[in-house]
Amino acid sequence: MRWQDIGDMTCSVARALSVVGDRWTLLVLRDAFLGVRRFEDFHTDLGTTRHRLADRLRKLVDHGVLERVPYADRPRRFEYRLTEKGRDLYPVVVSLTRWGDRWMAGRDGPPVELVHRGCGRRIMPTLACPECGEPVGARDMQVRPGPALRKEWKARPQRPREELR
Repeated sequence: MRWQDIGDMTCSVARALSVVGDRWTLLVLRDAFLGVRRFEDFHTDLGTTRHRLADRLRKLVDHGVLERVPYADRPRRFEYRLTEKGRDLYPVVVSLTRWGDRWMAGRDGPPVELVHRGCGRRIMPTLACPECGEPVGARDMQVRPGPALRKEWKARPQRPREELR
């Protein structure tokens, strides 16, 4: 399978990666969550080529993760704002931050702290079960095939196992 075809897989991770699965795209998203909105500010902060940045911004706009909003008429200029779809990626960016802070931070510690606006406390959000409120990790979860995968399996000539690992 070719990289450009992963968006066609019956897999939510693969489909998500087809939109946000490259390092520059994730850094653009990080900056968007930090309040960066204008092309020149993204360019200055990231230091990537203008062509690469324009490509990543265009892709995020095409997929509805960012929207282009005009902020000047002469010359016509746009800024990039997170859509609801884009804001839903916040837990992904926070999870990467948490992992990076634990495993990749240097001697001086993490580069940023997350502060809850409601209480002013420094926090690191965690995944929790919405039903019981208990924190969850990989060992606490079981994965079962969903409707899309069950439909795909029915269409196959041979039946695969009923549960995933």
